[in-house]
Amino acid sequence: MDAIKSPAEFQVSIQSPRLTIAVFKADWCVDCKFIDPFMPEVEQNYKDRLTLVEVDVEAVGDVSQEQNILGIPSFVAYSDGRELVRFVSKLRKSREEIENFLNTAIEVYQSIHK
Repeated sequence: MDAIKSPAEFQVSIQSPRLTIAVFKADWCVDCKFIDPFMPEVEQNYKDRLTLVEVDVEAVGDVSQEQNILGIPSFVAYSDGRELVRFVSKLRKSREEIENFLNTAIEVYQSIHK
């Protein structure tokens, strides 16, 4: 997962016509660390259908505030600069829940890009 290092990089990544999922995280977040072991495999399984990028809420300035990210980890799907759908909850996210969200994001993306 490529790490977004600046607000400008974030804007470039979400402007892509490809489905891009921003994963908002932080080093100190216990629930973020919980997903780390399985996310590389999840990314590999979805690489042909979407791009995952990691956004460290501490490192990219006001991006998380501008995107109204209130809890982490949060998953937000973008295409062509528009938010399509998001997965935010205060509960720990399981691999199954994350994959269900990615499948939903793919469905939304495909319905728009037919």
